[in-house]
Amino acid sequence: MKISIITVSYNSESTIETTFKSVAIQKYKNVEYILIDGGSQDNTLSIAKKYNHIITKIVSEKDNGLYDAMNKGIKLATGDVIGIINSDDLFCDQNALEKVIDVFNKNQNLDSVYADLFYVSQFNINKIVRRWVTGNQKPFKNGWHPAHPTFYIKKSVYDKFGLFDLSFKLAADFEIMLRFLDKHKISAIYLQEPLVKMRLGGETNKSFKNIYNQNVECIRAFKKNDLKVNKFLYPFFRLIPKFFQFKG
Repeated sequence: MKISIITVSYNSESTIETTFKSVAIQKYKNVEYILIDGGSQDNTLSIAKKYNHIITKIVSEKDNGLYDAMNKGIKLATGDVIGIINSDDLFCDQNALEKVIDVFNKNQNLDSVYADLFYVSQFNINKIVRRWVTGNQKPFKNGWHPAHPTFYIKKSVYDKFGLFDLSFKLAADFEIMLRFLDKHKISAIYLQEPLVKMRLGGETNKSFKNIYNQNVECIRAFKKNDLKVNKFLYPFFRLIPKFFQFKG
């Protein structure tokens, strides 16, 4: 079974080599690795050249943001399963992809796999700040959703139900998971261990304004997918799982 891994970058020289290294050491080797770069002006592409032995396809051109770039990668992907690892994230260990594929191999009709995630210091990737314990699947309206960097999906699901909705600027990852899992009821298995380390300081966590706007987009995602949600209580429900995130 082939897995396509997509990394989206733009002026990512300070972090992306760690991402490349974490892909390079994976024991599972049937990997198509796609880099979608937004026309970086720093040394991102120079660093990428050092990893030509693992990067299958490189596209560097102006895009319409993070999710547009992800869509480009998905369209290029030829693997049976697709995963996305951001340019400032990395796999927890060399067995991450092997663990994902093992779940798919044992469940031939499975649509998706999701797992836990470590938040790490942006200055020290070995310093775990907290752990996102996703837990068993629940309705999204209750505040549950997987950590998107741990969400691995069959390509056939994208082909059937579509790509990232670019009308969402902060929460297109939330919307696509909601659409796949809650609306279309794709099958999913929870892999109960961390797969990815995420540096703190993502786009949607930079300010209270962004957090507010993300909540607004999440509520719009329910409406767009004809799913019910209490728009007044939902922002509080989203906070509840964070109380169960603990330091490593």
